[in-house]
Parts: sequence; C-alpha cells; structure tokens
Amino acid sequence: MELKPLRYFYEVARLGSFTRAAELLNLAQPAVSMAIRKLENELELTLFHRHERSIALTDEGKCLFVQAEKILQVVADAELEMQELKGLSRGEVRVGIPSMLGSFHFPPILMAFRHRYPNLTFSVQEGGTWQLQQMLEKGELDLAVIESETISDILEARTILREEMRATVSREHLFAERSSITLQEFFTEELVMFKPGYFHRKVLDRLAREVGCTPNISFETNLVPLIRSIVKQGFGISTLLNMAVADDPDLVTVSFAPPIFLDLCIAWRKDGYLSRANRAFVEFLLESSRM
Repeated sequence: MELKPLRYFYEVARLGSFTRAAELLNLAQPAVSMAIRKLENELELTLFHRHERSIALTDEGKCLFVQAEKILQVVADAELEMQELKGLSRGEVRVGIPSMLGSFHFPPILMAFRHRYPNLTFSVQEGGTWQLQQMLEKGELDLAVIESETISDILEARTILREEMRATVSREHLFAERSSITLQEFFTEELVMFKPGYFHRKVLDRLAREVGCTPNISFETNLVPLIRSIVKQGFGISTLLNMAVADDPDLVTVSFAPPIFLDLCIAWRKDGYLSRANRAFVEFLLESSRM
C-alpha cells in the first residue's frame, strides 16, 4: 500500500468530502477520486458509500481510517526526527493553552522563551482542556496545557502550575466580606460559567455532582473579559484564578471551604516524537515553575 493514496483517503474520510479534501491537498478532485478507486481495487474492498450528495465510510473504511491516522502520525514523527538528525536549525513549538492562562499567565513566559531561542517559532491554539487534549492525542498539537485530572493513559505530563480555584464576586456582593464559602452556597447563586470543555467548568461540574447540587447557571461564555464584566455589574458570580482578577479593584476572590486547588500540566503523547524545539519549551516551563 502506497502512502499517498492512504493520505488522500484519510483526508476525504476526515472531511467527509472529496471536494474539500482535494482543495486541502491542492489537487483536482478527479485525481483524488481516482487514487481512492485504485486503493479500493488494490484492497479489494469498498471504503465509501457514495451517494448523490454525500459520502460515508463503510465498516471496512472505518477500520482503515483508524489505522491510517496512526500510520500518518508515525510517518510525520519520523520525518521530523530525520530533519533534526540532518541538523535542522529552526523549529516550531505547537502548543495548546486554555484561554485564561493564555491571557494572563503565559505571555511573559512565551516572550522570555522567544528571547532565549529567537530562531524558534510558535503556533498557539486556544481552547478548552478537553478540546486541547483531543487535538494532542490526534497529533494536531505537540504540547498542551491541561488539568491533571483529565490526563489519559496515552499522555505524558509534568505539573507546571498549582493554583487555587476561588469564587469571584463583585466588591458589593455579600460574599466579598467572607473569608470562605461552601460549594453549596456557591451553587445556589446565579453563575457565570465557562462552557463545557474548559477546565474550570469540568471541575465545577464534578464538584456539583459530589455535593448533590444543580448549578444555577445564568450565563455561559469562554470570554474572560465578559465574565469579569458580568460579575462586576452584579449579574452573577463565577470562578477565576487570581491572575485573572489581580488588576481589577472591583472584583474580589473568595476561597472555598475546604480550599480547591488545580494542578495544571504540560502534556504530550507518550508514543509521539517530541522535537528539540518542543523539548526545549517543556524544559523552560519546568525551569520557570521552580522559580
């Protein structure tokens, strides 16, 4: 089996369209269709159900898609490793970072790393920890910052940051004078929450189940400035890390009783090849976390 038709098959299956796959591959659609027909003939299998306006994988196609994803990732890792053995002088760090950390914690770290390694480039993907973990496992990212309780068995991880998760309220809110609040008290208030998939939301959903509460969610948004604005205007309360509110005198953070801590990790695939650029970034993060 040749690699090129397998790559064409993978993109058609992933995108669900011969036309979109051809555009992505910068090829004419008939060339992609012909290559996949040839692959089907070689395997003596039908890989796609072809309808007038849509396509779908056959059972055989679904099996091949799983294997093709693994094969193409191994080939990509091998190509990168061979480039580095030839003395690649430049490199790229592909890292996923949750929005709150990307806005408040990582900018000085990224700038300091770039100052130390000026020839390396960055590709930063913002998203929820679940989304970032899925991208990492599929090889769409080399590294990702995720919460420790979400780490799967196929990932390697190192803790880089431990932060207390605190209730965030306006200065006029009754909780602002408290030294701590219970989870039950928090969940009865009108809440401004991150959408499912973000580490704060995942932890809070778990805690709500543990204490038998149904969160009273009034707003859902992943935009930290919007969360801060809604809370300041008294339309709800939320949870943010101190780094996200330290510069705002109109917001107060209050500990939970007992305190809740989040361990945030830098993670990568155990079976993936971690380039020199990415290894340097991991080492830099670990070095920074010890300072």
